[in-house]
Formats: sequence, C-alpha cells, structure tokens
Amino acid sequence: MFEAPASPYLVPFDDSFRVAAAGTAPQTDGTPHKGRHRRARTETLNRLQRVLAAGDRHAVLLVFQAMDAAGKDSTIRAVMQGVDPSGCQVFSFKKPSSLELDHDFLWRTTCRLPERGRIGIFNRSQYEEVLVVRVHPEILEYQKLPGDIDLTNVWDERMTSIRQQEEHLARNGTVILKFWLNVSKDEQRRRFLSRLDEAEKNWKFEPKDVAERRYWDDYMAAYEAALNATSRPWAPWYAIPADDKPYMRARVADIVIDALQSIGLEYPEPSAEDRAEFERARRELGDG
Repeated sequence: MFEAPASPYLVPFDDSFRVAAAGTAPQTDGTPHKGRHRRARTETLNRLQRVLAAGDRHAVLLVFQAMDAAGKDSTIRAVMQGVDPSGCQVFSFKKPSSLELDHDFLWRTTCRLPERGRIGIFNRSQYEEVLVVRVHPEILEYQKLPGDIDLTNVWDERMTSIRQQEEHLARNGTVILKFWLNVSKDEQRRRFLSRLDEAEKNWKFEPKDVAERRYWDDYMAAYEAALNATSRPWAPWYAIPADDKPYMRARVADIVIDALQSIGLEYPEPSAEDRAEFERARRELGDG
C-alpha cells in the first residue's frame, strides 16, 4: 500500500499529536514557494496527473479540513492550477440534504470518491461528522439514528468507520492525503475583518462564521482527537501552517507531488498486439 511522504507537518500515527504544539506560521522565510519554484511544481504535478490518467491503476483523494478563512478554496485552486480539469473532481460538502440524511454518514462522500486515473478533492468531508457535529451534538437529533445516542462512544465509532473505509480504499489503489490547514485565531480574525473592509470580499462574509469562533477551543479539541484517531501511513494527515497562504499552498503541493512520485507511476507499455496494430496504422497513414 501507499505510505505517507515524510514531512515536518505529518501527524504521527501514535496518538502523540497536540494542536497546541502545531505551528500556524511558516518554518522558513518562504523563498522556495515563489516564482520559478511555483511554476516547477505546477509543471511537475501536471505531468504526474497525465501519467496517473494514462496508467488508470490508482485514484488520488485529497481531503481539506480547516476553520473558516484558513484558505481551503484558494489552496485547491493554486495547487491544481495547470492540471487538466478533466482529470480532477472537486466536491464541497456543506449541510447534508434530506436525501443524504436518509443514508449513513459516509454515504454522501462515498458516492463522490474519485475513479482510477483521477484526482478527487474534498473541500470538507466526512470528517465534519466528528468535528462540527461533535462541537454541536444537537445536530445528531436530525440524523435519524436508530436507538439512543451514546455521546461517550459515537465519535470513536464514527472514526473507526472512517479509518476502516480509508484502509479499504488504500488497499484498492486510492492514494489518500488529508490536510488540516492550521490557521491561528488571530489570523482568522484579520481575514474576517478584510472580508468586511474590502468590497470585493464582502460576498465571502457570513455572520455564522464569526459566531463559530466562540467554540474555537472545542474545535481544536475535536481536531486533535480526529487527527490522532485517523492519521495512518496509508491515509495520513498533515497539519499545514496556514497563516501564510503562499507557504501553505507550496507545502501542500510538495506533499502531493512526493506522494505521486512514490507510487511508481508509468505510462502503460504497449503489448505485442498493440505494436502490431501501430505498424498497420503507420503503413496506412504512410500511404497518404
């Protein structure tokens, strides 16, 4: 199975991750994420995506979770810039629909998993069920769950379900990379204020996002529990500093590239029958 690329931001697999120790600021001056380095990453990722599509043996799933204003949308745009749009799928998950609530909590994301040869991107994901729902457990009342809800066990049970599904997907060729974009509370405040102060950003502002800041500590506890419970070699989490957006995007791109390079992607080798057909086509084309 695929194994996690090394990174200083890799969440360990031994339950030792602590949000308080995870930095939100870059560990360098940021030079490598500008100019030609950014273009080189784009070209490399574009090439790897073409080989992924041609080989048609692996799928790639990128999961993005973060507090509001951390930069999920812009990171997805920046990292996938230059990649063939036909080779990617992006899904954003918000409040579940009535149809989705008529199924188990994994159903709506399972329906949108990427096919072999494609890169699937989840902007929020099934992890909302152990993050926002954990912070606001009253949401469970609307999920049509059978029997009494045991709040002491339901989160561990859901994370077990997520873990087991990810392992199954990894065994069957899906490369799973999960990114928590770790923005500080102060930086989030600055970004919210810019949405209020700059007219072209007003559309991004939602009052409920500010209200959720009241639960910051609860969210951090939920993230710490979820990342510890579900970061595994075949489905790793990366806690990426998000206070500097260009740096954050570069680190995400580096990890995606490292992961694709590690699985030995190659263009398919033509069979003897294919080569014979090529020769027949060449002769016909050569006759003009």
